[in-house]
This record gives sequence, structure tokens and C-alpha cells, in this order.
Amino acid sequence: MKVVVVVGGVGGARFLLGVKAALGLPAVGEGDSPHEITALVNTGDDVWLHGLRICPDLDTCMYTLGGGVDDERGWGHADETWTVKGELEAYGADPTWFALGDKDIATHLIRSRMLRAGYPLSAVTEALCDRWRPGVRLLPMSDDRVETHVVVDDPDQPDQRKALHFQEWWVRYHAKLPAHSIVPVGAEEAEPAPGVTAAIAEADAVLFAPSNPVVSVGSVLSVPGVREALRGTSAGVVGVSPIIGGRPVRGMADACLAAIGVETSAEAVGRHYGSRQTSEDGLLDGWLVHQGESVDVPGVAVRAVPLVMSDVAATTRMVRAALDLAGVDGD
Repeated sequence: MKVVVVVGGVGGARFLLGVKAALGLPAVGEGDSPHEITALVNTGDDVWLHGLRICPDLDTCMYTLGGGVDDERGWGHADETWTVKGELEAYGADPTWFALGDKDIATHLIRSRMLRAGYPLSAVTEALCDRWRPGVRLLPMSDDRVETHVVVDDPDQPDQRKALHFQEWWVRYHAKLPAHSIVPVGAEEAEPAPGVTAAIAEADAVLFAPSNPVVSVGSVLSVPGVREALRGTSAGVVGVSPIIGGRPVRGMADACLAAIGVETSAEAVGRHYGSRQTSEDGLLDGWLVHQGESVDVPGVAVRAVPLVMSDVAATTRMVRAALDLAGVDGD
């Protein structure tokens, strides 16, 4: 079986642990299995800082699946140290609001050196994964530079608006500045990374992880050719709601949804993705929501199951329900 998963960072990485387990692979690391998993990873969060190219979602997936993530935070290295961060702050080097751990910097150094040498991001990611052995093919959504920006009222001049890189809005301001719009800058000119559309076309099932629908899954969908590939695949396409009881499972997806005029509810997000059967640009055949929720998404098969990813076993049960809804059997 070939399974494609559209993912963001922490939630997407944890969902992938369950995908691996559902297909008979060890959740962490590599293992023998006839099945193939391809993760299409958001790169709209990527940013240049201190001369280094930071790819938060790719790294979170790589570290999580490779057994090197800080489980408590959900991102970054386990047993991290922060000497370089302290030295940068002592120099007054901006930005001070984004923390880079010492071990994490090594990843960014390798990536930045390879990118400057002319290697595309997909090849760089493959090289980095050669160390971590995540047991999943991690594909950036595009080798082209796409960076999500958020238009807000200027905190220094409230009568004016300004565009912030998503990381500044998210990390520095904790998404507290109301967003007027969210734009994946560069997406219109971007192309899917090599292998992205082929993976979708060859898939037996496509799953949308319970990642942020606007700046994670939404950024992947913003790359021309991805949406068309999803609408054209013969695989069942099933999404997993990132909203439980009207609140995001993790993070501040409600602030992102408000920026695009979508209510923070499982039903609204399902309708935002839309039906492949009844909508000209819809994407879903199935939609998983949390147990006890009654949701109607026209043209989409909706199923309610427990969606809290409390551990790998619980996540595995979610994934099996998603695969079943997609018309395949993970066992």
C-alpha cells in the first residue's frame, strides 16, 4: 500500500507515528514493511535567520520519526543546550525571539551549506534523513522558496498595516495580533517538489493530518499542481479534524481560521476543504471528527472517532479509521 500524508509540524509528526504503526512499521525509526509512506510537508513556515535556513516542519517530522525530538516541547532536539542562543543575545543579534538550540544549529548549518552549493531542498532533506532514518519519505511541498506572511495592524503604528513573516507573528506575538490576511508569498510561482504529484497519483490513500488547515495543509495546497493532483487521484482522500469541541487541538489555528473567515469548528473546516464529489475545487471524500460531534459536510462521508493523540496507540486507532474511510485496510 502507498499512503500519502499532508502534514505540518508537531501535530503532523505525531500523526505520522500512528500512520507508521498502523502499517506495521515501528513508530520511531526504520523497519521492514511492504507499505510506503510519503509525507508532503509544509515549508511555508521556513525562514532565513542568522544566515541559516530554518525548516521547522521538516525538522520536527525528521526528529520525531527518527527518535531525536524533545517529547515535552514536541519540537527541537532532545537534551538540547542553548549556549549559542545566549551568546547571540549577548551580542544583541536580532531576532532574539526565535530560539535555536546548539544541536539544532548543526542541522541548519548543513542545510544552508547544501542550499548555497545549489542542491534543491528535496535533495537536502533526503541527505539529512540519511542520518535520522525516519522510515517515511519526507518531501517538502516545493523546492522553491515559499514563505507565509501575515498582514496585521502595525504594533508600532496602529493606524497602519504591515506584513510579518509567519514565524514572527506566531513565535514573537503568539498570534495575538489579529490577522487581516495570510499569504503564502511565492506560492503562485512555485512548483511541487520532485515526486510530490507522482506520489499523490500513485497513492492508495491520501490523508490530511490534523495540522493547521490554513498555514500547514493550506500552504501545501497553495502550490500550483497539488490541489489538481489531489482532485485527480484515484485514492480516497480523508482529512482528520484539527478542531475538537470548537477549539484547536494544538496551537492557535483559530487565529488563522479567523483571518480567512472560517469558523473554528470541525464542520466549518471540513466544508472549507470541500467535497471532491460535489464541489469544483473540493478535496475530501471522508472527514474524521471527534466522537460525540455531529457534523455535516455535503458530499463527504463523516465519521466520529476519538481524535486525541494521547499516545501512539490512540493515534494508530485514528489512522486505521481514516484508512478504512479511505477504502483501504492498513492491516
